[in-house]
Amino acid sequence: MVRMDTDAVDAARLLADHRLPGILVINSDGSPEAVLPASQVVRFIVPQYVQDDPSLAGVLSEKMCDRVADKLRGKKVRDVLPERLAKVPAAKADDTVIEVAAAMARYRSPLIAVVKDSELLGVITASRLLEAVLQSV
Repeated sequence: MVRMDTDAVDAARLLADHRLPGILVINSDGSPEAVLPASQVVRFIVPQYVQDDPSLAGVLSEKMCDRVADKLRGKKVRDVLPERLAKVPAAKADDTVIEVAAAMARYRSPLIAVVKDSELLGVITASRLLEAVLQSV
């Protein structure tokens, strides 16, 4: 978990070091505030002109590619998080697998917070959800 004012490089390192699909962003009282998907961090470091025309990626020099993560320097998690992801998907502790899956799908989120009486109990990732669903197949 990270906070909105966590350094974006530190958040990216957590995602990369632990191979996480996303990370939960909490507020000052420890309750869920947002989800920062790893894919969003990747999107943030890709120059807008390359996002608009992916064929331009091939003309970037290796030196420029090696420095792409520099775009995260001096940024906070709040700077990397798009507005549409600023609402955290949450499930209640007694939700069924399909209720959790529906919330994940609705928010297009790689993870979902699990709460009980406004207290954060944990996080369910999409891969763990799939693991649970596929046990019966």
